Amino acid sequence: MQNGQAPLASLHGQTGTYIDFNGHLQSRKSIEEVIRFAAEERLCLLADEVYQSCVYGDDTEFYSYKKVLSEMDSNISSTVELASFNSASKGFMGECGLRGGYMELVNLDPAVMKYTHTLFSIAPCPPVVGQIALDLMADPPKPGDASFPTFSEEVQSIKNMIRKNTGRIQEVFAELPGISCHPLKAGLFVFPCLHFPPKAIKWAKKRQMEPDMLYCLHLLEETGLHVRPGCEYGQRKDSHHIRLFVGTQENIMEEALQRLKTFHMRFMKEFS
Repeated sequence: MQNGQAPLASLHGQTGTYIDFNGHLQSRKSIEEVIRFAAEERLCLLADEVYQSCVYGDDTEFYSYKKVLSEMDSNISSTVELASFNSASKGFMGECGLRGGYMELVNLDPAVMKYTHTLFSIAPCPPVVGQIALDLMADPPKPGDASFPTFSEEVQSIKNMIRKNTGRIQEVFAELPGISCHPLKAGLFVFPCLHFPPKAIKWAKKRQMEPDMLYCLHLLEETGLHVRPGCEYGQRKDSHHIRLFVGTQENIMEEALQRLKTFHMRFMKEFS
């Protein structure tokens, strides 16, 4: 993954307006390039778009693969196979305990569609509560509905909280040595890069562990903060990251950042 865009070599597996790990939002131009490549190589696109509602960066806009595909030349829009995914468990709703999602298939071969219908007809359905949450996500309250003011206020409140948290995260990280983070535009996670001193890397190798894994374990033991190491997500060789969740209350985020800051300064001083 580079600059928020899936490498072309992995298109057979998954692509999409990817914003989970790094807070980037794929541009329309990039999406068009991916679709043209898929058309040339006769690839089926799998678009993971579960964070499409969680966009908060200035001058940013979400583009769905289906919309971009439908507006391209007919020789492409009518032939490129696309499966797009969305979920009630992600985005600003973030109802991770309510499992429910959908997949939309475009231009799929009729013979494949036959087996797809069979597969879904025998697959178990999500719980009723999850289906209700999904229905509300797909058809939210509209202006004039009794619940619309409350719904709109809650959505805006969550987005404002995330925007403030991401801004504060970048302020704190900018002050810390050995850590860098791209500007965040969307999603619920930040994935900063850790630049460890050679001594810290050597220390981790002696324990037969990845440096960012060892960093996370010591962070948990010393501060009670639980973050995920980048080595669990297929990061580039010799790079190190941690993943932080940004969708929490501002006072809790501030306390977490101060704990992380204190730990990180002590860690870097010890291994410098």
